[in-house]
Amino acid sequence: MNTAQVQKISTGKGFIAALDQSGGSTPKALEGYGIGKDAWTTDEEMFALMHAMRARIIKSPAFNGDRVIGAILFERTMDGDIDGQPVPDYLWKVKGVVPFLKIDKGLADKADGVRLMKPMPDLDKLLDRAVAKGIFGTKMRSVIDAASPSGIAANVAQQFDYGRQILAKGLMPIIEPEVTISIADKVEAERILRDEILKNLDKLPAGQKVMLKLTIPSEVNFFKPLIDHPKVMRVVALSGGYSREDANAMLARNTGLIASFSRALSEGLSAQQSDAQFNTELEKTITSIYDASVAG
Repeated sequence: MNTAQVQKISTGKGFIAALDQSGGSTPKALEGYGIGKDAWTTDEEMFALMHAMRARIIKSPAFNGDRVIGAILFERTMDGDIDGQPVPDYLWKVKGVVPFLKIDKGLADKADGVRLMKPMPDLDKLLDRAVAKGIFGTKMRSVIDAASPSGIAANVAQQFDYGRQILAKGLMPIIEPEVTISIADKVEAERILRDEILKNLDKLPAGQKVMLKLTIPSEVNFFKPLIDHPKVMRVVALSGGYSREDANAMLARNTGLIASFSRALSEGLSAQQSDAQFNTELEKTITSIYDASVAG
């Protein structure tokens, strides 16, 4: 791994931007940006519009490595260019932002209170491409919809199984078992989740580390044992459906937990804004998320 990137992700002040909306979530993301479904007729046109949105965010003066330490990319974004430069290179060499890649292929149907990841039979090929592109790490999301001990154990086990495959390629896995914020037993689900993650961390060989991306816990500092664990490089939080204001307020109370927001990052941005308006809004957003991330 790139030593400077390891240092930035391990100890850098700031947060990780999630610019990884995939095919299923792209129309909603574009709609939030002020681009309706009538603006494209093919998937290629849709993804081109999404790439333009992401490039506009990345190129903004507000977006830089002083406050944004990393960015998670969709596969098509990794393969794209900004000003003639591959996006991962542009992020690191121009902006000082460490590039990550979303690798999961979506969610399987709900079973035993969880939604596991769909199989990834071509993962090794994708990881090899990521290494060649200068990607530092990966991110993969599964979902917990109930405080099911067996379901959560299976969810975390799947995450760590893929995590070992990713580590073997010299990449840093971000393990993301998201707890749905609206479930009645969220507190209990988080307790089971924390215990399962700790069990799996203890099984990792000495010297290996992973990152974690978790829903902001209902109990303040509940994930501190994970944040302080010697086999965890960093713990980041997803906004998970909370408004940016609420997510920031909750995040700021959790010591050592930093943001990795997607929808909350693009909230308030619009294709109809002038560059000055867009950059002003993004500056305000990045400042608020940065402040919440370093508050603890």
